[in-house]
Amino acid sequence: MSGGVNSNFRLNISPTPLVFERGEGAYLYDVDGNKLIDYYLGMGPMILGHKPQALVDAVKSQIDSGILFAGQTAIEAEAARLVCELVPSAERMRFGSSGSEVDQAAMRLARAATGRTKVLKFEGHYHGWFDNVLWSTAPALDAAGPADAPVPVIGSKGQLKDTADTLVVLPWNNLELLTARLAEGDIAAVIMEAAMCNQGAVHPLPGYLEGVREACTKTGTILIFDEVITGFRLAPGGAQELFGVTPDLSTFGKAIANGFPVAAIAGRADLMDMFTSGGVVHGGTYNAQPIAMAATAATLKSLTPALYKKIGVAGTALQDGFREIFASAGVAASVVGFPQVFHVALGLDKPARDFRDLAKMNRPAYIALTTALMYRGVRALERGAWFLSSEHDAGVINDTLAAMRDAVRELKAKGTL
Repeated sequence: MSGGVNSNFRLNISPTPLVFERGEGAYLYDVDGNKLIDYYLGMGPMILGHKPQALVDAVKSQIDSGILFAGQTAIEAEAARLVCELVPSAERMRFGSSGSEVDQAAMRLARAATGRTKVLKFEGHYHGWFDNVLWSTAPALDAAGPADAPVPVIGSKGQLKDTADTLVVLPWNNLELLTARLAEGDIAAVIMEAAMCNQGAVHPLPGYLEGVREACTKTGTILIFDEVITGFRLAPGGAQELFGVTPDLSTFGKAIANGFPVAAIAGRADLMDMFTSGGVVHGGTYNAQPIAMAATAATLKSLTPALYKKIGVAGTALQDGFREIFASAGVAASVVGFPQVFHVALGLDKPARDFRDLAKMNRPAYIALTTALMYRGVRALERGAWFLSSEHDAGVINDTLAAMRDAVRELKAKGTL
């Protein structure tokens, strides 16, 4: 395997590459016999933890009936019904296999519906690795231009540079700039994470989402919420339920099937029905694969109020504990976000509003911290995100806080923090 991994996002993890044997509940076990409390959670999907019994039973039952039919099944209809019941914007929906793929479908629908070609995205927001949207996801600030007029920064060698001509990049959480740009009337869609959770866990400012919704409606622009991370994690209906703002289209992945390769696009019936009668193509051999649909239905049925309450208690306790540890050690750090997913940024003394604020965090020190935590039995993402599941109970949280306290003490003594 190139680099020993099958995704560039698994490269350069410290130490790397880790090879795992199994996962159970809140824990991972590697091939060397180490037991790690897991806050990667598959980079977000495992909201029920590893190997939840209801999901395992559903998948085993389905696999006895068959794997792939190139036709429809009762289980995909059940999963689709659950999505539409939970998600406020979901008048219609379709399944896909990855977040990158369904984001492309959403943008294609928006261009077809409006007759416009340009899509507006925001610095620090990630909507997949394809050429037309892998721009300014984590740009170097010396290449990104002024804050109020960002220059699109390419994300990969080999990427088609002329795709930037179909893209407009703005800073997030600045309603005045967005409203002025949409008034020009040439934007097909605004695509955003309704809460910025790929880079950080940044809340929208009060009134921001409502203002974006109003500006899009006024200018005939399609509003797309990329809820690949936030969907079914922040609430059963995602960030749009939590914040009470309904987009025209939404995309989902990760927590929708607790680790199975499932994604979805949902939204207004008139837009979604363009796949049927409007000449817009959407396809995929593995879309709604029955085993993955069994996992989807089992996961969505498990998303009860009690589950979110349990994660809420654990996530709040962990954030509060981290703040106390950093403050006691005299370490500047911002710990913000949501109980289900939050972000730790060393070197920041106040919550970030956008990507450029986040870019000021002390990343080398944070990587040193996550490495120190690894050797104390805690696995956390180097980019600062902490994902929680229903299996992170009080005992797990206490063990994590003890590891964090010890790691901070060591790195503080070394002068790393």
